[in-house]
This record gives sequence, structure tokens and C-alpha cells, in this order.
Amino acid sequence: MPGIPREVAEHSLNVRPTARPFAQRLRRFDLEKRKAIREEITKLLAAGFIKEVQHLEWVANPVMVKKKNGKWRMCVDYTSLNKACPKDPFPLPCIDQVVDSTAGCELLSFLDAYSGYHQIAMKESD
Repeated sequence: MPGIPREVAEHSLNVRPTARPFAQRLRRFDLEKRKAIREEITKLLAAGFIKEVQHLEWVANPVMVKKKNGKWRMCVDYTSLNKACPKDPFPLPCIDQVVDSTAGCELLSFLDAYSGYHQIAMKESD
């Protein structure tokens, strides 16, 4: 799987112990969206970004968004899972602060993100 090696970074879900798993009701999609979803799922499975599981506790639906070029982008509605996770007490820094903090640096690097996401692996137990 491309991305950051697990030894460097691995994401873990911090779900409240009292949270009950929630399965969203299945949404219906027209033929065009179903085809786009199937293609994206096939691509994600082949790349090793997702895997098939038999017994789901949490179910999140895909959300299809039309891009400017007419193609579809598949997103996932994690609102139920997000509600079960405590808020992060550390807000993201303001972009101006990040840019200003690089002043005087001799070397800067940029992570070339494959498709812009899927860079940090999930902990296997999550």
C-alpha cells in the first residue's frame, strides 16, 4: 500500500467507550452513481486501501459528488462515527502561522499524496 509506512504513523479511532455502534440505513443510488461507486470500491480494494469485512458494527454510506469535469467523487458520510468520537482539543494551526514558521528555513519538503488522501494507515483493530 502506498503512503506513509505504519512504523512512522498509524491512525487509531478514539471512540467513546459508551458509544453504541450505528449502522446508517442503506441509501439508494441511480445506475450512474452505482457504477461510479463500484469502480471506486474496486480501485480501493485493489490498492489495499480498504478490505472486505463480514460482520459490520459501523456502517457509513457513500456520498457521490459531481466534479467540474462531470466525473464522480466518492466521499463517505462518517457523521455517526464522528459523533461517537470526542472532539480534538488541539485545533489545526492557521495557514498563515504555518507559512510564517517556514521563514528562514533552508530546506522544505512536500509530501506527494496519492489521490490526495489514504496516506496514513488505520490501526488494524480499528
